[in-house]
Amino acid sequence: MRKVAILGCAGLVAALSGAGTILAGNVHLKGGGTAKPTFSDGGLTLTGSGALAGLGNGDVLITLTASANPTATCCTPGGSCKVPGQNPAPVTVTGSEAIPASAIKNGNVDFAVTTEPPPTPVAGAPDCPNSSWTESITDMAFTSGTITVMQGGSTVFTLSCTFSPPTRDGRVPSQNITCS
Repeated sequence: MRKVAILGCAGLVAALSGAGTILAGNVHLKGGGTAKPTFSDGGLTLTGSGALAGLGNGDVLITLTASANPTATCCTPGGSCKVPGQNPAPVTVTGSEAIPASAIKNGNVDFAVTTEPPPTPVAGAPDCPNSSWTESITDMAFTSGTITVMQGGSTVFTLSCTFSPPTRDGRVPSQNITCS
């Protein structure tokens, strides 16, 4: 009986050590259960930053997907622009940051991910009087942002945040951010 118990324990230890990355799957933001990332509106881009804990020993890919209500201007073929106030459809933008395993220390890593700006001018100028005009997005009021963390080819953490009211240029006040 004693040999079986020892082999059973050895097998369990071997199984657990081989699953190190899986066991490190309790990825979360540092700072406790109510921790939130910080967000900053750069006009046409959104940056999300924070610190993660509970990571395993592998490369990490962090993606930020954000939705926004853009503001645009319409300009005639001669270059005369109407006052701002065009209301194009909501836009979704993304950005990502690859973090090598060597940057993860004791399961922790800081991140700062910035979205790409939206394509501008807007093809076909759909919100202008006709398609010969040029429609350019001049600002974005972000309404939400989702941070997705992948490690070892699997999603290990997702956090969706909304901004109320929508963002204005600069740092988003923490009281305006709700995450789940």
